[in-house]
Amino acid sequence: MKIKFIISCLVLVFISSCKDTANTENDNAEATEITTAKINGLKGAWELKGFYNYQDNEVVDSFSNNTLSRQIKMYTDTKVMWCKLLKTDSIEFFGYGSYSYDDGVLTEVLEFGSAFMNDVIEDQQEFVFQFELHPDRFEQIEIDEDGNRIYSENYVRIE
Repeated sequence: MKIKFIISCLVLVFISSCKDTANTENDNAEATEITTAKINGLKGAWELKGFYNYQDNEVVDSFSNNTLSRQIKMYTDTKVMWCKLLKTDSIEFFGYGSYSYDDGVLTEVLEFGSAFMNDVIEDQQEFVFQFELHPDRFEQIEIDEDGNRIYSENYVRIE
C-alpha cells in the first residue's frame, strides 16, 4: 500500500515538473525576445513592407509597399543609411546620417543623400518619428505639429 502511495506521489511530482518546464520554456522564450530587442536594437538591415494611414491617431488604412519600389534601411551603432530602388531610376533616392532612439522617439539627422534628398536636407536635416520597436519589426510614425499620427512606415528585419 505504501509503495502504491509513493509511486502515485512520484508520478504527480513528475507530471507537475513537466508543466513547470513547459511554462518556464515559454517564459524564457518571451524573455529572450525582449532581450534581443534591447541588445540588438535597430542595428541591422530592414526592409519597408507597408504603411499605415492614421485618422484621430487610429489606423484607418494599411497597404503594402508596391512592387514598383523597394526600400532598405541599414543601421550601425550610430549611423543610418537608406536607399529606395525605383524601376525608373535606381539611384535617385538615398540618404545617410546619424540616428538615436529612446523612449518611443526615433531621430534621424541626415548629412547627405541623392540629388532629390539633398534639396530636402537643405531645408530639413532632422527627422523625428514616434517609434515602436519589436525584435523583428518596427514602425516609424510621422506626426503632425499637434502630435497626431499621420502615417507610418513599417519595416521588417532582414538581417
